Formats: sequence, structure tokens, C-alpha cells
Amino acid sequence: MTEAALDPGLSEAVPQPAPVVPKGRDPRVDVFRGIALVMIFIDHVPDNMYSQYMLWTMGWSDAAEGFVLMSGISAGLAYGLYFGRPMRLWAGLGRVWRRVWTIYLVHILVTVCGMAVTAAVAGWYANPDLLKMNHIGYLLVEPIRFLRGIPILTQQLDYGDILPLYLVLIFAAPIALFLAWRRPWLLLAGSFVLWFLTAKYQLNLPSTTSEAGWFFNPLAWQIIFTVGIVTGVALKDGRRLVPVRRWLQILTGAFLLFGLASMRWPAFAAHLHPLLWQVERAGWPDYVIGTQKTFLPLPRLVHALALAYFLSSFGAVRRVCATIWLAPFALLGRQALPVFALGSIMVFALQTIRAEIGFTPWQDTWMLATGLAAMFALAAARTYWPKDRVAVDRAKVGA
Repeated sequence: MTEAALDPGLSEAVPQPAPVVPKGRDPRVDVFRGIALVMIFIDHVPDNMYSQYMLWTMGWSDAAEGFVLMSGISAGLAYGLYFGRPMRLWAGLGRVWRRVWTIYLVHILVTVCGMAVTAAVAGWYANPDLLKMNHIGYLLVEPIRFLRGIPILTQQLDYGDILPLYLVLIFAAPIALFLAWRRPWLLLAGSFVLWFLTAKYQLNLPSTTSEAGWFFNPLAWQIIFTVGIVTGVALKDGRRLVPVRRWLQILTGAFLLFGLASMRWPAFAAHLHPLLWQVERAGWPDYVIGTQKTFLPLPRLVHALALAYFLSSFGAVRRVCATIWLAPFALLGRQALPVFALGSIMVFALQTIRAEIGFTPWQDTWMLATGLAAMFALAAARTYWPKDRVAVDRAKVGA
């Protein structure tokens, strides 16, 4: 099929300028994704002393929104040109869906290893009740539904449900990438309509352990991923999606301060909560005033987008992200999938250990420090281990 057939607007023989690809890798994407990975790891070990300093205590969104947004931007940067002009459709589909298959395999690995480390800790402490954590106990109640649901993604463990969301969003990404070059604002409008209908009518994908469906609902969370894709495509084209404007910086900054005050200033929150209660009694729907994650309510969505715009609108942020001091986070961000997988597996172990032995500030410190050290070590090994060394090692053993 010709390009003109795919887009009737190209039927006229008008030469299309090649996209302007900015030189160098934007350090902000890797650094912020790396920071999000660290926050997710710390947040997924509940009630530890360090979680009170994470993003979720400073506003209505948290590291999950940041991770999904950064993943969308990365998808736009990595695969955007395949769906631009000229379009290399099959090459683009091949790259995107190979990534989908990789994410699927990693998710299955994380699920199996998560159950294995939980069972190992339960066996070590001779406490079978630990197997009930994170929906693993459902295996003992409904083994057929549990095992059948793992490969088809209807059965997801608690704290192991972000990768299925990411998988679904990447699978559908070619449609968004195609429209991001040609009708970006129409794409964003359609994404918003889908988010609105999903939240209003409580649409979701099926789950064997929850009547409400997936905890991270792809039909709702697609909106922040789509914003990321359109942003990434714009960056690939050498421009910003939303121009830097002083009034927008002031507006988003004020909103972020409002969110911070509502979370960290008890006197302010004491006046805000009765007002929200009155608004709720007046019949305002939860997706407009709520903060639960599943349907990505408006306060979470707006807070995440305001934070993204505010940070990206200052050149100093990009310069700071390019410094050696933040290089470790950039290292994590460049190896996001394996690092996230390792962190998720360690989270299952740490949660189970803490449930058995309790926790103290010292225990939290050494456990989290050990986990983060392992994540940084994995990222460094994958980045700096010479590929030719791997080939030499295989040759020595006859692999």
C-alpha cells in the first residue's frame, strides 16, 4: 500500500521535508525514568521510613505516572521515525511487537520468580501464611483459574501489575505513532474521550481476583502514555509539543504547590478535606475529584502533566540532568526493563521478610540499600560489559 493511500492528504505530489532529529540523547528522559524506578522500588516496600519522602507524599500523582509518561516519550523517540514520512510500516511494527514479546516474557519471569522467592521465604521461616501475600494464595484456592490466568494476563500479582499495563500500551503504540505525526491533536482528543468513557462507565479488562478488573487499567492509563508518545514524536521532530510560556510555568507551578500543601501542610489539608466532602456530596464523580489509581482520576492526571511541563520548561533542568551527579539515574533509565524486573523480584522477597520479622529503620535501610545496589549493578553490567567479551566467552565454551 502506498503512503498516499494511507493518508489521502499526501495525494498531491508535494515533497515532504525530512524530520529534524535533534542530536544527542536527551538526558532528562533517562534520568527521570531512573528516578521513577528508584521511587517505585521504595514505594513497593510498604510502610518503610523512606517512602514518606517519595513523590506520592508531595501531590496526587506518583512515580507510576512518571514511569508511564517517560515510557511513552521513549517509545516516540525510539520508534517514531518508522511511522513518520516516509513511513517504514513493517519495520516499525516488527520493532514494536518484538518489544511487546520481550515485555511479555519478562512479566512471566517476574511473576514466576515472585512466587518462588515468596515460597522460599515462607519455607525458610516455616510460615505458610506468607504465601497468601500479593494474591499468591489464590493459587491454593483456585489453582486452575490462577494458572490459566497467568499467561493470558487475567491473573496478576500485587506489585507485579505494571508490566501488563506497559505491554498493552506498547502493543497499541503503532496506531498512536502513526497519528502522532499526522493528527496529533486529534489523537490526544480521542485519547481523552476514551479516558472519559472508561472512567464514567467503569470499563476495564477482566481479572480473576478483582471484579473491578486490572488495577492499572490500560483503557484509562493510555491517556498519559499517549501524551508521552506525542511528546516523543515532537522531540524527534526537533520541537516541543507545548511551547514554553511564562504563564504556563506560573500556572503549573502554582498547581504543584497546591498539591504539595494539601499533602504536607496539615492545617491546609484540614480546610481542604471538608470542601472535597461537600463537593462529593453534591454529586461530583470520583474520576473528577478522586485519587485512586485504577481509572487515573483527573487530579492524578493533571498533577502528573503539570509536573512534567514544569520540569521540562526550564533549561537548567536539562543541564542538571546531564551532570555526572545524576549519571547513575540515567544509567538506570537506559536499562529500565531489566532493572524494573530485578527490583520487582526483590520487592516480593523484601515484603515477605518484613511481614515475618517486622521492621526497624536500620532493617529498612540495609534492605533497601542492598536492593538499590543490585539494581545499579545490573544497569552498569548491561551498559559497560563489552559485547565482544561476551562473544569471546561463548567461543571459549563452544556455545
